[in-house]
Amino acid sequence: MEEWILFVLIGLLAGTFGSLAGLGGGVIAVPSLLLMAALFPEYRHLTPQVVVGTSLVMIVLTALSSTLTYARQRRVDYRSGLLFFAASGPGAATGAYLNRFFEPDSFYIAFGLFLIFVSIVLTVGERGKERPVKWSVTREFTDPDGTVHRYGYHRPTALAVAFLVGMVSSLFGIGGGALMVPVMVFLFRFPPHVATATSMFMIFFSSVIGSLGHVAQGNVEWKAALFLAPGAWFGGRLGAWISSRLSSRGLLVALRLALLLVAVRMIWEGLS
Repeated sequence: MEEWILFVLIGLLAGTFGSLAGLGGGVIAVPSLLLMAALFPEYRHLTPQVVVGTSLVMIVLTALSSTLTYARQRRVDYRSGLLFFAASGPGAATGAYLNRFFEPDSFYIAFGLFLIFVSIVLTVGERGKERPVKWSVTREFTDPDGTVHRYGYHRPTALAVAFLVGMVSSLFGIGGGALMVPVMVFLFRFPPHVATATSMFMIFFSSVIGSLGHVAQGNVEWKAALFLAPGAWFGGRLGAWISSRLSSRGLLVALRLALLLVAVRMIWEGLS
């Protein structure tokens, strides 16, 4: 069968888009793998749990590949990424536990509408004037044009926000980048290029932890993962390369489109 070509293309598309927007790529991989399960009888055993587990294994490669490329571009804020992950990790575990207490359909719709709202807020924030903020942690990033960007955060506030983002992301079953990147850009004034790179650095750790849990439960289709791997690896590098060629405004446009894509998927899940 030639379906392996489709798996490679899914990995490439998910890796490229996920790396470019700092989301990881699950928003493309998960529905695509579910479609593969419907089209090919030999993949009918791909339950949603197995699809999520297989997608996470793919995201490990996407995140590692893009992080290595972003690292060479000196765009990853390692200290901030590790700090955020220290809080978003426990938040994700909390969200996974709370998920069992909610009705999924209405929840997906509500979250889709929330992401549309976040996209609108990003648009308004981009057009508004920056206001001076007092931070306990300050950072600087110099872009290729020589412009110096100053950003930062109040450490306890950042930990609380990262915990909340991790919890909400896990609660809705999406990657943390869908919320963490807008938070870094809008609330902490991260330059978009640094936000996407740092998000992929965080996603690498979270996807390793998540995929190990799914491997232990047998929720990984290794044949599909093997075909997804090459596309995911090169897609992660390609997305990071495209990101380096985009302006901050162009990257924000890509992020808003990514959020709208996730929103449509969530609303579709809720209505189906």
